Amino acid sequence: MNTAQVLRVYDDPGRIAGEHRVLVDRLWPRGVRKEALDYDEWLKEVAPSTELRRWYGHEPSRFDEFARRYRDELDEAPAAGTVERLREVADRQRLVLLTATRDVEHSGAEVLAEVIGAGG
Repeated sequence: MNTAQVLRVYDDPGRIAGEHRVLVDRLWPRGVRKEALDYDEWLKEVAPSTELRRWYGHEPSRFDEFARRYRDELDEAPAAGTVERLREVADRQRLVLLTATRDVEHSGAEVLAEVIGAGG
């Protein structure tokens, strides 16, 4: 299996039985109460660093370079161990990566899903 689905927290249709739901943003989603979001864990350590996130600024023209730099971050501790654990989860059950970003296609969550799916 080893795949992860990315869902925007504001468009979340709700939990499907047996899935593991992980918030992968460094910052809590605006306007969402913690008790209102259906998630199993919040893994800030796999989010892009604050410096990288600020540099990127969600500019689609910077996405390829952002993705390259973010993959480098995911290869380093503490993110690397968490990525490996998420791969193991994805092998056993449906893994959902939750993010607040508007442009999911050009997001860190999408890069993380690809890295998890690549299996190493």
